[in-house]
Amino acid sequence: MACCFIVQPIHDAGVIALRAAGLEVREPTSQSTREIAASLADADAVITRNAGLSALQMRSAKRLAVIGVHGSGTDPVDIDTATRLGIPVFATPGENAQSVAEQALALMLAVAKNTILADHAVRNGDFNFKYEEPLIELFGKTLGVVGWGRIGKLFSSIAKASLGMDVVIYSPSTAASEVQQKGMRMAESLQALLEESDVVSLHVPFKPDTERLIGHSEFEFMKHGAVLINTGRGQTVDEEAMILALQSGRLRGAGLDVFDSETMIAGHPLLTLKNVTLSPHIGGSSSEALKRTALAVAQGVLKTLRGERPAHLVNPEVWPRRRTFGQSRGSKDA
Repeated sequence: MACCFIVQPIHDAGVIALRAAGLEVREPTSQSTREIAASLADADAVITRNAGLSALQMRSAKRLAVIGVHGSGTDPVDIDTATRLGIPVFATPGENAQSVAEQALALMLAVAKNTILADHAVRNGDFNFKYEEPLIELFGKTLGVVGWGRIGKLFSSIAKASLGMDVVIYSPSTAASEVQQKGMRMAESLQALLEESDVVSLHVPFKPDTERLIGHSEFEFMKHGAVLINTGRGQTVDEEAMILALQSGRLRGAGLDVFDSETMIAGHPLLTLKNVTLSPHIGGSSSEALKRTALAVAQGVLKTLRGERPAHLVNPEVWPRRRTFGQSRGSKDA
């Protein structure tokens, strides 16, 4: 019987699909790197979320024939090692796009309307709040969307259609004509977008060319009093530079679903700033999105074990020389 090891919990629908296909499904008792590595010894497939999979863990899994990523972010997986070992890695982008786009909208509205502070005011009996804290309307404001994949497209369409925002896009991989067909504008450069946007929303993956995409210089380009929304990857923003921009007032506020790390230590500067709205990377965690993504990753695992190429293969060069299901040993350790 084939074994699929699930590093982090997924929706039951995915587990049921795997078991219905005859796979044994296992989950770890802790997130210890070494425990997971030991548990992978006889695994034929792995499903992981933001925990990823390390070189050490892959090298301990001599039967591993596929790594399925629950979601679009594959940066926590050591893709180079997987490729050297002949292990296909696939992602499941798009299944959570609606959910993440809605989270970006929720954060943007929360910052514009000071929703969190307003809630605290009522609970504390402070009904003078409305005279003391400024609120803004989003209608007619310029929204700059950085990255125009599935999520960026959905979010920009919602903002334009529902809030009447003027939307400008920065996406080097997108044709200007495609943006114009949607009644939006293409920015000539990231700097140009930052200079005119009242709200900037980030929807780019974490890659070498997007690391610290928004840093000290970029914050200087932004309008005084602009708002930053990030539901993509925390590493695309220089966190120290963002904190300084928030403290100085250059940024009116920020809505963040992602940070430099998945957790935040007590006393972190972001926790002390009242002009920041935070959520614990829940953009793709609606029940509907979790079910779609779990089913997609389960079907991708099953497809690969059957010898069929999965959609959204991250390392396509490995496919002709991949490990196959039932193979006791794959490529030599890197």
